[in-house]
Amino acid sequence: MNLPNKLTMFRVVLIPFFIVFLLIPITPYDKWIALAVFIIASLTDLLDGKIARKYHLVTNFGKFMDPLADKLLVCSALICLIELNKIPSWMVIIIIAREFIISGFRLVASDNGRVIAASYWGKFKTTFQMVAVCLLIADIPALNVVTQIALWGAVVLTVVSLIDYLAKNKDVMKEGK
Repeated sequence: MNLPNKLTMFRVVLIPFFIVFLLIPITPYDKWIALAVFIIASLTDLLDGKIARKYHLVTNFGKFMDPLADKLLVCSALICLIELNKIPSWMVIIIIAREFIISGFRLVASDNGRVIAASYWGKFKTTFQMVAVCLLIADIPALNVVTQIALWGAVVLTVVSLIDYLAKNKDVMKEGK
């Protein structure tokens, strides 16, 4: 287990703490603590990838687990934000549906001995989703327009990255037959 993979696993471990602080009133600063935990978890995504590439520590585990950790973090946050009435459920359904489709593709590819790493569109999508989540949690009225732009950008990039992923990996479904 190298450092990038440990950072990925740390991101997964932070998710329950994030959820607790976002949904359960414990202190007057819960949303800010949740936001800090989410930001720390999001930054580990950036850091683990940079370290893995710079020091040639890219592993199949990391290629599989890093995008999964991102999905767990972002989807957990989005579901919590539905409960807090901060985001429409249809947007979350689009985002989560894309994640299930991509995960299915990765499983089929894995069965055929292939590991498919995240694309740049997927990375942009994840960045927009994480920024949108941060803005939604912070809930600063002066940033409502920026929040909406980030949120809509995340949804659009979710669809674009799905189309890109399917187009680039259409041979995976042929292999799965």
